[in-house]
Parts: sequence; C-alpha cells; structure tokens
Amino acid sequence: MNTPKLPVSKTAWLRTIQAVLWSFVGLRKNSEYQQDIEKLNPFHIIGVAIVAALLFVLGLIALVNWVVVQPTAL
Repeated sequence: MNTPKLPVSKTAWLRTIQAVLWSFVGLRKNSEYQQDIEKLNPFHIIGVAIVAALLFVLGLIALVNWVVVQPTAL
C-alpha cells in the first residue's frame, strides 16, 4: 500500500536550517532540542548540515585567499 508523500512546508525547512545553525554554535535549550527530535526529518538535517559545512569551509577559504592576496607590483 502506497502512502502519499506530504510536501515539506517552507517552515519545516526553515526550522531545520535554524536547528543546524544553532548546533554549529553549540547553544540550544534542551526543550527546543527535544522538539527538534520529534518534528524534524533526520535526512533533512543531514543534508542541511552538509551544505552548511561546505559553505562554511568555502567561506573560510575565500577569507584566507582575500587576506593573503599579494598586491601587484606597480
């Protein structure tokens, strides 16, 4: 028996992104953490976390390249 897939709402994605960003910072109330466990899809959390980590690393690489740029000779 096939169950129809429910579309993921925009607020669910925003809540997932918020939960991942708070986990990067390391500050989270236990009550909010428990709500996230109950409501959020673990596969969405993993996907958002991978994208956020990739963006963070690329941002650090861009920052280092910007700081270390050698000025051209005049």
